[in-house]
Amino acid sequence: MSEDIQPVPQQERNLSGMDFFVLWMGAAIAISEVWAGGMLAPLGLIGGLWAIILGHVIGNTPLALGGVLGSDSGVPAMVSVRAAFGKLGSYLASALNIIQLAGWTAIMIIICAQSVDNITQILAGYTNVKLWMLIAGMISTFWALVGTPLWKWMQRIAVFSLAILCLFMTYSVLHNVSTEELLNWRGDGSLPWGAGLDLVIAMPISWLPLVSDYSRFARESRSAFWGTWWGYFLASSWMYVLGLLLALSTGQANPIPVMLALNWGIVALIIVFFSTFTTTFLDIYSGAMSFLNLFPRFQEKLITLFFGLGGTILALVFPMDRYESFLYLIGGIFIPLFGVVIFDYFFYRRRKIEIKELYEGKALDRGALLSWVGGLMIYIIFLRFLPHWGASFPSFLASGLIYLGTRRKFNDL
Repeated sequence: MSEDIQPVPQQERNLSGMDFFVLWMGAAIAISEVWAGGMLAPLGLIGGLWAIILGHVIGNTPLALGGVLGSDSGVPAMVSVRAAFGKLGSYLASALNIIQLAGWTAIMIIICAQSVDNITQILAGYTNVKLWMLIAGMISTFWALVGTPLWKWMQRIAVFSLAILCLFMTYSVLHNVSTEELLNWRGDGSLPWGAGLDLVIAMPISWLPLVSDYSRFARESRSAFWGTWWGYFLASSWMYVLGLLLALSTGQANPIPVMLALNWGIVALIIVFFSTFTTTFLDIYSGAMSFLNLFPRFQEKLITLFFGLGGTILALVFPMDRYESFLYLIGGIFIPLFGVVIFDYFFYRRRKIEIKELYEGKALDRGALLSWVGGLMIYIIFLRFLPHWGASFPSFLASGLIYLGTRRKFNDL
C-alpha cells in the first residue's frame, strides 16, 4: 500500500498554528469568494452582512473540527471517513470528492483565465482565454507538487501580498461612500435570507472533505484548529463583504469589470493570478489524495500531475452559469456526510480511535449511510420548501443525530 495514505510520522508533523492560519487565508482570498459575496446583493447590506458573519461561524466550526480528525491521527481526510462509513463508504465519499474538487479546479481556472483575459484586453489589447487557462492550470499544479517546506514560504509571501492588495481594494470601495449611503444600500429581496446563508456556509464546507489532508501535518491539534478557524473566517468573510459591497454599488456580482472601471488593472491582474494559485493547489493535491484512497498503489506526485491536467481540460467545457447550483450541490452532499463523521468522532468515539481500524476495519456501516441519506433529504426539503430558514444547519444536525440513534440498530457488515 502506498505510504501516501498512511499516518504521517510524528517527526514529520511540523506545521504550526500560524502555518494553518496562512494556509486557509490563502484558500479564502480568491476572486471566486468575492464573486460569491456578490450573489448576496439581493439581501441588501445589513441582511448580507448578517448572512456572511453567521454563515462563516456555522461553516467554519465543522471545517476546523474536521481538521482535528487529521491532526489527532495523522491520516488524510478520506481515510478518516472510514471510521464512520467503513472502507466502501469512504470510497463513495472519495468519488464524490474527486468530482467536487475537479469542478472547483475547473471553476478557479476559468475565473482566473476569463478575468486575466478581460484585464489584458483593456491593458494591452490582447485576448487568449485558452492560453490563460493553460498557464493557470500549470502553475497551480506546480504549487501542488512542491514539498511542504517550500510551500510554506511560497504561501506566506503570496498571502501577505494579496492581503495588502485587498486592503487597497477595500479602501477604494469605501473611500467615496458615506455611512448613510452604505446603510441605505438595499437588495431586491429576490434571494431568501436562508438561501443566502446556505451560499455562505457552502464555501467553508466545500473545504471540509480535504482539511485533514493538511492538518495531518500539524504539530498539535489545538493550534491547528484555531489557525484553521481564524484564518478562513477572517479572510473569507472579508472577501464576501468586498463582493457584497462591489455588487451593491455597481449592480453586478462579477468583480472584474468593477476593478477595471476603477482603474485597478495591474492590481486586479496580480490578485487574480496569485489567489488562483494559493487556492487551486489545495483542490489539486486533495483530489489526488482522494484518488489514492481508492487506488493506493499509485504515486502521489503522478496522480497530482494528472489531476491538475484533468482540471485544466475540464475548465474548457465547465458551465460557469451553474456556479450557484454547484455551491448548493456541494452543501447537500458534504454537510450531512461530515455531520455523520464529526458526530461519530467527537460524540460516539470521544476522539478515541484505533488507527489499525481505519485500514483493516469494517467494509460498510449501514447506519452511517442511512444517516447521510437522511441528512441529504432534510437539506433538499429545507432548501426547496423552507428556504428562509436555511438548509445547512438542520441537515448537519439531523444526519449527526440520526447516526447516533442508529448505533444500536445496525451491525457492521
